[in-house]
Amino acid sequence: MSGSANGSASRTRSARSAAATAPWAASDPYAAALRAGRGPLFLRRTDGWLLPLEVERWCERADAVDREVLDRCEGAVLDVGCGPGRLVAELSARGRTVLGIDVSEAAVARTVRLGGQSLRRSVFDPLPGEGRWGTVLLMDGNVGIGGDPRALLARVAALLTPGGLLIAETAEADVDEHAQVQVVDVTAPRTAGGCFPWARLGTPALIRHAGDAGWRTAAQWSSGARRFVTLRSARSSAETPNSAAVINSQRARKPSADSPATDR
Repeated sequence: MSGSANGSASRTRSARSAAATAPWAASDPYAAALRAGRGPLFLRRTDGWLLPLEVERWCERADAVDREVLDRCEGAVLDVGCGPGRLVAELSARGRTVLGIDVSEAAVARTVRLGGQSLRRSVFDPLPGEGRWGTVLLMDGNVGIGGDPRALLARVAALLTPGGLLIAETAEADVDEHAQVQVVDVTAPRTAGGCFPWARLGTPALIRHAGDAGWRTAAQWSSGARRFVTLRSARSSAETPNSAAVINSQRARKPSADSPATDR
């Protein structure tokens, strides 16, 4: 194995290890905010800087900007870091094959209540339909998951069908930032989740990381203050996503840490 490959494997293991501890999943402020459908909620860096989290928007129905993004999806869709499930619910209502994953039990439960399928698991864990998803979504800043964009891009590539799409929402600013953060409710400062690695990427940074990993930029656009990039996997094939195989692998009676949620 080359030094480059060794480095990539090490980054993936590091991101997987960070995800396995899942401080976000254990964050009481995050779970409380999702259950209530409102904030205030922030990501706080170790230097005290605060990034507001748009809990109210996440807990609403998919808006016009979201729907425009979902119009671009191809084949079966995997929503990574689905949160309270507005995108999963919208795609389900359209009759699309879709699964949301999230490390937060509260997020999974809310997605199920909206009628979507959801699995409590990290993107770095084994997942149904690996290599058969037509589109992976990384919305609402989820390009930051694990704090290592290259490891995340490599993992997404393994989840997608050959030539599949990654649709990502990037930061409004041109940043390429990697930090330790925690979820906090500033109105109740004693309740905060543990620290975990996170990244903030603007569009130029994501395109640069993706290009280094062999992805092709298919589109980039903005809507108001929100920024988006569509990347196509470097793997190419005439093969189309096997939606039936993906959905069949998701059948379960109830949600748990090891199984997807389905209608009950």
